[in-house]
Amino acid sequence: MVAKSSVYKLCADFFDRYFHDEESIILLIMLAFGALLILWLGSMLAPLFTAIVIAYLMQGLVNILLRFGASARAAFITVYLVFVGLFVLSLVFLLPQAWNQLRRLVDDLPNLLTQWQGDLMLLPESYPNLISESQVQDFISGIRTGLGAYGQDLLQFWLFNIPNVIGWGVFTVLVPTLVFFVMKDKNELIDWVGNFLPRNRPLMIRIWHEMDVQISNYVRGKGLEILIVGLASFVLFSGVGLNYKVLLSVGVGLSVMVPYIGAAVITIPVAAVAYVQWGVGPEFYVTVIGYGVLQLLDGNVLVPIIFSEAVNLHPVAILAAVLIFGGLWGLAGVFFAIPLATLIKVIMNAWPSKLEKLDSN
Repeated sequence: MVAKSSVYKLCADFFDRYFHDEESIILLIMLAFGALLILWLGSMLAPLFTAIVIAYLMQGLVNILLRFGASARAAFITVYLVFVGLFVLSLVFLLPQAWNQLRRLVDDLPNLLTQWQGDLMLLPESYPNLISESQVQDFISGIRTGLGAYGQDLLQFWLFNIPNVIGWGVFTVLVPTLVFFVMKDKNELIDWVGNFLPRNRPLMIRIWHEMDVQISNYVRGKGLEILIVGLASFVLFSGVGLNYKVLLSVGVGLSVMVPYIGAAVITIPVAAVAYVQWGVGPEFYVTVIGYGVLQLLDGNVLVPIIFSEAVNLHPVAILAAVLIFGGLWGLAGVFFAIPLATLIKVIMNAWPSKLEKLDSN
């Protein structure tokens, strides 16, 4: 009985400290409802969530045009046309090119493996105590067997996932339409949501303002960083004549989404393709050194310029967020891992406690 009483008192003290007012309870209910909504209906509402995020990103460009004296209507139309142009360009050129180069890379892997085989067979001579010739042969035959079945698996994938292909088609139509209405009727939608919130909401306003400063800077800056790094990689790879330049440029651009490890991971395919194409020669060194310089400029010049407000998170927290949200929502979770972690941190820092109120009084 004493133990149960102590646990009850501990829970009661915790609830009284952090959920002593109406706003904190309402905010907790909203956060729980939002999390459940995303987990249960996230796949169905993905076009709507995507449209809201894109409209949020585009609002930064709208604000810039408004500061230069453009009317609200002209700013909205200009930014929306830019979005549609980039969206169509990605669908018509970038994604098909990257997909075709990915298929070509997979088809060329047996030939690339044959080129690597000579180098792999040198390993048993250099490290006889660690690697045997039979192990290398088994490794090569295993990869070839797997690649031989890839074509059949790909065909079965497309046959059994036709509804998903149709769903992606609907997605590409719905998103631009939803972006138009979210951007056009932004104020009306915000007022409509505000009707469900308490009139006196200083905690929510404080969280929103701090979150808007940090997350808007991060998400918009990260989108700009992906675009700049991807284009710079494409120029570099085109200049040296590297194979699969579109695919690798997309990979390098997307790698900036994962701090610390993204650049290291994408270095492997870049160096491997350059090695297979040219061997260890001048072109190989130019490609690898140029890629290294690009990463240095990104981390030491581009990032400090773009991100005016630093997201103050510990590296362990960032990597944990990438693992958790990436595991939940895949690539989208990886991209929004740091903003979501920042949101959690902002809520934890802004959440009022009864002790703080007593101290202020």
